[in-house]
Amino acid sequence: MRFVRRLHERFESLVHELAKFGSIGAIAFVLDTGLLNLFNLGMGWGPLTSKVLATTISTTFAYLGNRFWTFRHREQSGLGREYFLFFLLNGIALLFGMLTIGFTTYTLGLEDSLSFNIANIVGVGLGTLFRFWSYKKWVFLEATEPIPVELPDAGVKQDR
Repeated sequence: MRFVRRLHERFESLVHELAKFGSIGAIAFVLDTGLLNLFNLGMGWGPLTSKVLATTISTTFAYLGNRFWTFRHREQSGLGREYFLFFLLNGIALLFGMLTIGFTTYTLGLEDSLSFNIANIVGVGLGTLFRFWSYKKWVFLEATEPIPVELPDAGVKQDR
């Protein structure tokens, strides 16, 4: 029984982070895919241009959700630093999507919407694995001190 308790304690925060990360990621995915299809299929912009624009918008949403919800308990090392690293790492992850869409469209010659969306899903999946690992390692750092659940009373005495 101690083993199960230690295992639960060890992975509890990881499971919560993964659930929150997955929730933000799911919303960002819907946003990214919807905008990607709107830009490419609806507006007739190129597949790679559409991917870059859709990813830029969904990445901004994902940053805000991850900073202020998923990883809010982690060290805050400065909005500018985090935002820069977040977008840099998302730029690297974007390459997965661009490679799969580019390969499908230009190498295989598959330009139908189903192939386009499947390529996007594969690229997003590969990029998501990279993003989760890299955010924890470089963007949203472990807190050096425990972050209090509630704000301290600041020396205010309460009458009881």
